[in-house]
Amino acid sequence: QMQLVESGGGLVQTGGSLRLSCAASERTFSSYTLGWFRQTPTKEREFVAAIGLSGGRTHYGDSVKGRFTISRDNTKNMVYLQMNSLKFEDTAVYHCAAVYCTGYGCIPLEGYWGQGTPVTVSS
Repeated sequence: QMQLVESGGGLVQTGGSLRLSCAASERTFSSYTLGWFRQTPTKEREFVAAIGLSGGRTHYGDSVKGRFTISRDNTKNMVYLQMNSLKFEDTAVYHCAAVYCTGYGCIPLEGYWGQGTPVTVSS
């Protein structure tokens, strides 16, 4: 299975920006739709963003639309999440995953889930 390793999280003030990165181990990286989810101890897993195989199609959760941008580089087996105008409620552990998307939403594929990188937004 493809290994996913996130990086780039940290502490940032409200209104600031962070760029998360996710490195994938598999040569078939370009065969997967990829996405980001986030979790906190008190909230259910929340879908953040997804990007299609070539990067031409993207999808965002309502809470991050207009502020976050997902991108990928298939030559480097990398997927990114640019987060701007961060809010306190964006505080969470962010996970990269291979995903399956339908008209009802996106879910992570079993076993294709990174350990996560924490993001803390101070108010």
